[in-house]
Amino acid sequence: MSERPVELSVVTPMHNEELCVREFHRRVTAALGGLGIEYEIVVVNDGSTDSTPAILRELAQADRHVVGVFLARNRGQCTAIYAGLQHTRGRYVVIMDGDLQHPPEELPALLEKAREGFDMVKGARTNRSESLVLRRIPSRIANYLLRAVSRCEVKDMGGLSLLKGDLARSLALREGQHRLLPALVYNLGGSVAEVPTSAPPRFAGKSHYGIGRSVDVLFDIVLLWFQNSFKQRPVYLFGRIALFLFLAASLVMVWLLYEKFFFGEHMGSRPPFLGAVLFYLASLGFLSTGFILEVLSNVLAAQSGAKPYQVREIVRQEPDPAEQATD
Repeated sequence: MSERPVELSVVTPMHNEELCVREFHRRVTAALGGLGIEYEIVVVNDGSTDSTPAILRELAQADRHVVGVFLARNRGQCTAIYAGLQHTRGRYVVIMDGDLQHPPEELPALLEKAREGFDMVKGARTNRSESLVLRRIPSRIANYLLRAVSRCEVKDMGGLSLLKGDLARSLALREGQHRLLPALVYNLGGSVAEVPTSAPPRFAGKSHYGIGRSVDVLFDIVLLWFQNSFKQRPVYLFGRIALFLFLAASLVMVWLLYEKFFFGEHMGSRPPFLGAVLFYLASLGFLSTGFILEVLSNVLAAQSGAKPYQVREIVRQEPDPAEQATD
């Protein structure tokens, strides 16, 4: 029996979501079952310690659309998403949370928009129910900064994401970059559109997000700005920073020398002298070292092809031997 090509793959990372997984499967199946397309639901078990793995095995054996990707241990949301993307076959790929804050009922609208020719479609969340201080305000600030540094005009970088399958599978995501997907796609030359989506509260269980995530997002944005500023020649950016520090230190030194020769002020033990020395040292290596290491790590990952995860097993429904024999 020949398989129909998969039109849509749904990728969902799950960590200890035993209270959500059955309802998630039911609603995704209901949302996609009536579209008349072939689809798959790729659920990545990210080292869950509750009954999530057992429920996922049950669903995968009962429903041929479900593919369970079991990671060897908990690796975090971005790595789980990356692992899921590599096990998709769809012409389009959706990335969504398993707690049903991304309503599956809105998947058809994203797919319809993507068929207009966009490389990526984002769900712009409206009437969000999360905490104003812990989630919504940090999200607005992060979205503003991401628009500023990437020039991608997407208003909501989070939320539902639908990408062309080949593009999604080609992304070598590193930790935290799932939050930057529209900016990454835009910087690759892709077209990005938005459709309004709702943002209901979590179906069940406890959120895995904390205020510490906002700090991580800030560092991600800073790194994205550095990467976008001078593209493939980071020496230009680092050189300008070093030049600024060098000139600042030199101005201080000129002032200290002026006071030494004309007023007899001793300069060796004065705080401005020590500050100027530190500026000289910083101009030579502080920032450069950190970003040289970043570049080297990117090169190493690209050359080695190493993945930041290990798949322990893949579970899916086995084909019927009788159907294979009559094919």
